[in-house]
Amino acid sequence: MRRELDLSAKELQEQVRSGDATATGLFELGAVMLRRKFYPAATRYLLQAIEKWDGDDQDLAQVYNALGVSYVLDEKLDRGIKQFEAAVKLQPGYVTAWNNLGDAYEKKKDLKSALMAFEEVLLFDPNNKVARPRRDALKDKVQMYRGVPIKSKDR
Repeated sequence: MRRELDLSAKELQEQVRSGDATATGLFELGAVMLRRKFYPAATRYLLQAIEKWDGDDQDLAQVYNALGVSYVLDEKLDRGIKQFEAAVKLQPGYVTAWNNLGDAYEKKKDLKSALMAFEEVLLFDPNNKVARPRRDALKDKVQMYRGVPIKSKDR
């Protein structure tokens, strides 16, 4: 599998160098770089894919979601959140992007927004095994902190 990834990545990189890369090719190359944990390269290719995109908005949502994952893994939470929000705006029923959005908000310590994202997942997929326990735990935390002033750098 890894060897196949290496070969397809080399072919895709050659297409990028020659200027022949399609938006889909750039997305695939970004996904390969993401799997290899080369986040700056993944981000670069995914941004290029978005610029060149001429396909369906439903598919474009996947590119935004992948870009969000790249940013979050590169510890750029706010940028990641913007990409997940773009993904769910294009495709409101995109459960994976909603889960990723909830995860990013939780990492940012924005528990109310995280809770809302996981509740969106459960509207589309009531039995979602990722969102249900996360939503339940966040409900308890949000309830516990209700009325308690929060001290943070952001406020």
